[in-house]
Amino acid sequence: MLEKLREIEESYESLEASLGNPDLASDPKRYAALMKEYRRLTPVVEAYRAYSAAKEREKEAETLLSDSADPDFRALAAEEALSAKEEAASLLEKLKLLLLPKDPNDDKNVMLEIRAGAGGEEAALFCRDLYRMYSMYAANAGFTMSVLSKNQTELGGYKELILQVSGEGAYSRFKYESGVHRVQRVPETESQGRIQTSTVTVAVLPEAEEVSVEINPADLVFESCKSSGAGGQHINKTESAVRLTHKPTGIVVECQEERSQLQNKEKALTMLRTILYDRMQKEQNDRITSDRRRQVGTGDRSEKIRTYNYPQSRVTDHRIGLTLHSLDAFLNGDIGGMIDALATAENAEKLKESNQNS
Repeated sequence: MLEKLREIEESYESLEASLGNPDLASDPKRYAALMKEYRRLTPVVEAYRAYSAAKEREKEAETLLSDSADPDFRALAAEEALSAKEEAASLLEKLKLLLLPKDPNDDKNVMLEIRAGAGGEEAALFCRDLYRMYSMYAANAGFTMSVLSKNQTELGGYKELILQVSGEGAYSRFKYESGVHRVQRVPETESQGRIQTSTVTVAVLPEAEEVSVEINPADLVFESCKSSGAGGQHINKTESAVRLTHKPTGIVVECQEERSQLQNKEKALTMLRTILYDRMQKEQNDRITSDRRRQVGTGDRSEKIRTYNYPQSRVTDHRIGLTLHSLDAFLNGDIGGMIDALATAENAEKLKESNQNS
């Protein structure tokens, strides 16, 4: 592992030299690629250098401890040696985590699909609440969220909502939201105060780039139609909405959120590429992991991952058994702590597997 870290440090120093070359300014794409790799390696190299410094301090303190006969000086040297040893051990554990294989999709934008499940109108209203929660979290975390498609109900809920979340590391944060979200509360439509259980399904797909999925234009059926709002009322008279059908798979995507048909078509193509990319990845992952399933991960879309209990003001994530008694804050976008806990649990599982295989 230390040999690997030394090689990473050498690569990092080589990147520093390349980035300092003034000729690189004429090649923005190469500069961006090098800078991305430089940022990726920075935390690893910084931790490795801190580890090396701690080990050096430990060695120096142990030398002083063995060479000195003064009791007071020996006590100080022993204290310094112990402190440096503990710091080095802590940094070594950090380095093990930093060297774990990362999800290649972590830095990508995502397509977030929120769909009403069991519960009728109440499930549609909870779709609206989750949309608000994710919007507030995205804004606070520095991500940009936009609506690609929506199917709104008369009461202001959503049968289906498809969102795009853009920003570095979007998938690394939102991937833990994939699965079935269960809500327990008295519905707005309930007159007798009875608690109802409803479900909403969330799917998180890493956005596919054009190079990731090739689409033959001959395989597409393009249709234009009028945009419509809740209840089917037309919100404009121009046929700006777009429906794309991918003939080989039968996948149909629609986009009507932009005023321009061209913009809607571009967004629809992005949606289609992302769905096809997700299907390809799922087939590949099923082949690789058909014999086992991670304890914590992105979650199966049919799996109940979280319960929102309004009467007791609590939210529970069933994958890691974590319960927070701060439902209001959570629904106002304060979900970062839960995501951190899920990421920590996943890394712990990966580290456990890594130690077993080493």
